[in-house]
Amino acid sequence: MTNYLVTASIVTFNNISTIEATLRTLKEQTQGARLHLYVIDNSSHDGTLDFVADLDPNIELVRIPWNVGFGAGHNLILPRLRSKYHVIINPDISLSEDAITNMARYMDDNPDVAMLSPRIVYPKTGEPQILGKRNPRLKYLFASRLRRGKLAHRLLHEYAMTNEINFDKIFDIENATGCFMFIRTETLQKIGGFDERYFLYFEDCDITRALAKQGRVLWYPHATVQHAWKRESKKNFRLMLIQIQSMLRYFWKWRFNGRKT
Repeated sequence: MTNYLVTASIVTFNNISTIEATLRTLKEQTQGARLHLYVIDNSSHDGTLDFVADLDPNIELVRIPWNVGFGAGHNLILPRLRSKYHVIINPDISLSEDAITNMARYMDDNPDVAMLSPRIVYPKTGEPQILGKRNPRLKYLFASRLRRGKLAHRLLHEYAMTNEINFDKIFDIENATGCFMFIRTETLQKIGGFDERYFLYFEDCDITRALAKQGRVLWYPHATVQHAWKRESKKNFRLMLIQIQSMLRYFWKWRFNGRKT
């Protein structure tokens, strides 16, 4: 067992329907590491934070009077962290294995690694989710929005690198999903956490690039997490506009060719 602390933060906004499974499975499955959980609530109005407080008094709660966004919410607890590793976790993640201890041990053995991204699957079927591993490009983003037709299908698999990489092996990636990120805490603090100019969307692409300047970012298939992916931006016009705004901010910052402004 590890004798050091692993911390994890979950930013919530009206997630009472999913967070119970997240918290329960994190506690049940994490047996080989000391885990301290933070739940940062962006002014939910469905009782999420009170539900969490009643569920487990050992969880450290942060109540925000307004919605500051995903990255800014996670950043709030950054100065408090005294852990070796920190995990960014969505409130719709669940575990069926001790993924956190597994990833901590790999990071212990590989000090050049800044972040690990696990295998991410759908909860009911166990099918892998097609998530970007390359840096975003406009063609991939259009394909993601369409998700239909041969061209969109080909581009999405190109984005996820599914047709060219053995996904049973560890390999370097350019882009990691923000639903579950296992990060070396001192590296996360060194870069200042998430860029808070992104309210939602693309902050994970952005922080992956920032972390990759400090160490390796790896696809790690030997740990699996379940993600109840709802793709809300496809259904909600306001979220779609936020996603477009974040996309433009991301491309302006990185100027299409990878050079940071």
